Amino acid sequence: MPAVTVTDITALPRIATAGPGAVPRPVRTVTSAPSGFEGEGFPVRRAFAGVPLEHLDPFVHMDQMGEVEYAPGEPKGTAWHPHRGFETVTYMLDGIMEHADSNGGGGVITNGDTQWMTAGGGILHIEAPPEHLVVSGGLFHGVQLWVNLPRSRKWSPPRYQDIRAGEVALLASDDGGVLVRVIAGSVGDQHGPGSTHTPITIAHATASPGAQLTLPWRPDFNALVYVLAGEGTVGVEQRPIRKGQLAVFGPGDTISVAAVTGQASHEPELDVLVLGGRPIREPVAWMGPFVMNTRVEVVQAFEDFQAGRLGTIPAVHNTPTEVVESSRSEQG
Repeated sequence: MPAVTVTDITALPRIATAGPGAVPRPVRTVTSAPSGFEGEGFPVRRAFAGVPLEHLDPFVHMDQMGEVEYAPGEPKGTAWHPHRGFETVTYMLDGIMEHADSNGGGGVITNGDTQWMTAGGGILHIEAPPEHLVVSGGLFHGVQLWVNLPRSRKWSPPRYQDIRAGEVALLASDDGGVLVRVIAGSVGDQHGPGSTHTPITIAHATASPGAQLTLPWRPDFNALVYVLAGEGTVGVEQRPIRKGQLAVFGPGDTISVAAVTGQASHEPELDVLVLGGRPIREPVAWMGPFVMNTRVEVVQAFEDFQAGRLGTIPAVHNTPTEVVESSRSEQG
């Protein structure tokens, strides 16, 4: 899991320790992600499965893609498919993924790169391994996160942001045992390069065995920790957590994560994604590739797609198959 590494973590800025009045966030739940398949058949873990939308807000959906070692001829991607009403954030840990859209945009992302696509009012796009990777095979591992847009931004013009691995902000934990990569938002005084419509923070932390991480966290943000690899604990309660599990935190000022001392040889460190954002607290109507505020808007999105108003490339995206709705949520 290369992403971004450093030769001397002690040279990085340190995350300041919490003040005496800081309130640690309690752990609300720890859930396990079920496995499934996406696109043309690549394996995923559904990170948010079973978690109420009001605890995820402003996030909607997240897949851990892979980790899988493909033989020659096996790498898979997605067909052309539509999106409207939200943003997709694709973070590649290992391997290469090509993106293209019906407006002529897109690009290539590889180890530690992020591609941020604002679907806004509507777009068609495709995600696929490059031809040379299909021929050779290789390791594939990444994450795709869906970030909701508020009603006032759902019709924004589509856009791409290509965030190169070398652009992320790098920090070290107070004990020097955890490398933190800030992709969007801020941790302390360090800001990530991602430009967001919805105020959020996304960070990838790698903890050496026995290392501990306490992050200052905006009290108006929710807080989620998803384990990409390894084993550890979350919260001052030190609740056990392992690969493929998501911790949802309650209110407070800090998030705590620690790596166990005895990690498995094939995953010698604890890798986690730390996510949070200011809840939008608007009704959500979600079906397949469209995340809107009402069922009528979702139906209109399908009609627009079928009529070619999102582009002319036919596509079918396969999650979920029924509209999921929630009323105005309350955070607390």
